Amino acid sequence: MFPEESWEKCDDEIPTWRGCYLPIEDDADPTDQPPASTPGIPAITITDLASFAPEAATLTGEPENLGVVGLPTNMVADAGVHTETGTLFSFPIAVRFTPATYTFVNGDNTTTKATTGGASWADLRQAQFTPTATSHTYTARGTYAARVDIAYTAEIDLGTGWFPITGTLTTTGADQQIRIFEAHTALVAHTCNETPTAPGC
Repeated sequence: MFPEESWEKCDDEIPTWRGCYLPIEDDADPTDQPPASTPGIPAITITDLASFAPEAATLTGEPENLGVVGLPTNMVADAGVHTETGTLFSFPIAVRFTPATYTFVNGDNTTTKATTGGASWADLRQAQFTPTATSHTYTARGTYAARVDIAYTAEIDLGTGWFPITGTLTTTGADQQIRIFEAHTALVAHTCNETPTAPGC
């Protein structure tokens, strides 16, 4: 504190006397200074994650990649949630892919879109050759190159939790040969064991 006479002196005279000025106190703690900046992680897009994408899904046509003209062939894809780890832009990263849409390319210039990879007739508790969400009915006999393309959503984890990435990444499935046959029925009076030369035997 300044004596009262010192303050009067500062009032009476041009305040050039050193005593008229109080020292500036610096309360800043050097330990409170912000840390030195570190290189940031570049913005990550869905295309940056292509190298982490799951392998193409395998398509199976029930039963045993065979079918009958005019009856549903049940298509099943073996895809699910898939996680890969590695580095991206020199940072360790985990990438989790989740199937969003399935496009079944039937090989006869038609496609079937679904939000599921399908399930076997047994798992669905359905009889064979009944329609399912992923089945397809061929109208002509032949061998068809069918496949399933899957669009995945992606999430990344850089060590702080999962974060979604905008967009989808599509994998193209490998072709699977589906053989379709014609089936004919006939009414007979006896079984084929009884009359081996009967129609349909």
